[in-house]
Amino acid sequence: MARHEGSDSDSADGLQYGTTLSGAVREEVDGALAEVDAELALRYPGEPSSRQPVHTVYVPGDALAETGVGELVADWGRQALALLDRHAPDAATLADIVGRPADRLADEVYGRVRAKLEREPVEDLRIDFEDGYGARPDAEEDAAAVRAARAVAAAVADGTAPPYVGIRMKCMEAAVRRRGIRTLDLFLTELLAASGGGGGLPEGLVLTLPKVTYTQQVSAMVRLVEDFERAAGLAAGRIGFEIQIETTQSILGADGRATVARMIDAAEGRATGLHYGTFDYSASCGVGAAYQSMEHPVADHAKAVMQVAAAGTGVRLSDGSTNVIPTGDAAQVRDAWQLHHRLVRRSLERAYYQGWDMHPGHLPTRYAAVYSFYREGLDQAAARLSAYVSRTEGDVMDEPATAKALSSYLLRGLDCGAVDTAEVEKATGLDRGQLNGLAGR
Repeated sequence: MARHEGSDSDSADGLQYGTTLSGAVREEVDGALAEVDAELALRYPGEPSSRQPVHTVYVPGDALAETGVGELVADWGRQALALLDRHAPDAATLADIVGRPADRLADEVYGRVRAKLEREPVEDLRIDFEDGYGARPDAEEDAAAVRAARAVAAAVADGTAPPYVGIRMKCMEAAVRRRGIRTLDLFLTELLAASGGGGGLPEGLVLTLPKVTYTQQVSAMVRLVEDFERAAGLAAGRIGFEIQIETTQSILGADGRATVARMIDAAEGRATGLHYGTFDYSASCGVGAAYQSMEHPVADHAKAVMQVAAAGTGVRLSDGSTNVIPTGDAAQVRDAWQLHHRLVRRSLERAYYQGWDMHPGHLPTRYAAVYSFYREGLDQAAARLSAYVSRTEGDVMDEPATAKALSSYLLRGLDCGAVDTAEVEKATGLDRGQLNGLAGR
């Protein structure tokens, strides 16, 4: 076999092997692809190492008029536990309601659900100044925005805040744009001041931009938070935001292109999540009110586009909500819980690991569905990952991409409390740092 002069034929084991390609052509290829390499690293950094909440709880902007954030969250937990005590006082009853076997897994899940509702009933709280709040006099919304900021700062300071908390402002459409921007400004300004100013904004701060239709609206949000960072002396890029996907234009633009991918790009690295808005999006597609659902075909299409657009970018996905509330008599609660549990499970199986909860009664079935999802697959996922790491043969021969998915699955279970560190380490022989490495975090 011919060998070009100057070609590198040394192997890792020190032996000499013949090669044909010249060093020059390899340098040429590296140079030609340098720009692509840089763009791939910039646009597709992979999964963030931070925890993703399993849900977002929405409360109207005036919910904090007479209570603090910590008290509100604790009250949601108490209401959820009271509903559980009344309609599913034991594991077998809850398992029967949601259509699961009354076995050891059901006992494990039930105990963990109760503990979660006592310890951390809400993982992500959004104080809503959009649809859940509506149009109010300016003075009233001003006061509510300032009050919300002070309540968030106080809860962060005393340790009663959920891991993530923030506001949903009004959208960038002309009719409400100035009101939305003012609420955002008031909230951030007061939050920074109430947090001590120099200490910066809380780590778990989340902002949600709703009803986005054009990429220019995302760019406008970027300009706003950039200006705030400069004026407040914050590090550039400190403030990120979620983009709510609830219009047809956010999925497919007038030019026939997938708008959501362009919105991620327009966010200039500040987009932290894409949240599907079940009812606004369904309505914009002409779906009748009785058929608007997280599992309607128009919802599945939109979420599939979102999923492909966000893959590898570090932007996380959240499903929407159901408007069927577990209230009323036992039959109504049972039906609502069955529906909610099934929808949450469906989202999880489709790799939507987050959703919205609109009522305390949704919390028992949120955590029951999430915990059973992670606990029932623990042994198999751990065995496959252990076999992959040790390169032993098993029933399934996994590839690096599958090992990445298995690690991410275990990490998500750890983050939400479905599984414990000790049992994961015992089953896999891996600590969290090693799982992070395999998951590409």
